[in-house]
Amino acid sequence: MKQSLTSGLRGLLFFVASHWQRAFFRAGYVKIMGERFAEGLPHNNPLGHYFDALYLTGYYYTFIGIAQIIIAILLLIPRTSLLGALMYFPIIINICVLAYATRFDGTRLVTMMVLASLFLLIWDYDRIKYILPFKQPKTNPPVIKKTLGVRLRIIFFGGCVAVLAIIIVGTFYLYEITPGNSEEECRNGCAARPAACDFCDCIYKEGKPLDSCLVEYTEQKILGNKNNSY
Repeated sequence: MKQSLTSGLRGLLFFVASHWQRAFFRAGYVKIMGERFAEGLPHNNPLGHYFDALYLTGYYYTFIGIAQIIIAILLLIPRTSLLGALMYFPIIINICVLAYATRFDGTRLVTMMVLASLFLLIWDYDRIKYILPFKQPKTNPPVIKKTLGVRLRIIFFGGCVAVLAIIIVGTFYLYEITPGNSEEECRNGCAARPAACDFCDCIYKEGKPLDSCLVEYTEQKILGNKNNSY
């Protein structure tokens, strides 16, 4: 039973690593070729502002692409996959925070990638625990007394699934309004909320920062509620 579960988890592990490898290779290739990443995202979208600024950073933009290609290759090779996962983790954390900060509609997918990254690291916990700031038995050289059990891996995987389900449901109620990934998407349903239409104009027509548009949206919504109460 444990052997079949381990085989299943290893298969899932390989699927996750191969997906990351393809995604990072494509993203790195675009940057090395000097093209703007996420070309379909409007320039006035909050995340589009970030990609435009990143695109104009010269060889730093190319450097990021080269780093992504290297990580993709490391993830592809079993002997170096742990090193690839360690390099990947801080990058995906940064992308996740960026997605939430700009209210990007792909936050669920990015969150799932963060959880998958943690799962990969937990799988090799016995190999990386000695570099963590936890108290370890003083042995020279370090001796692994007991490997990480399949049970803990299954519990962690189940916890990731539960957290992901909560996030998928919770993100529907996390933000009252988002800019969407296009002006058309932003305007869906804004006919019933005039302040929402003004928010979309603020983002896509005036090109103002997200925080400024959110402040204007809140002020207009409060003003509208006051007018409706008279």
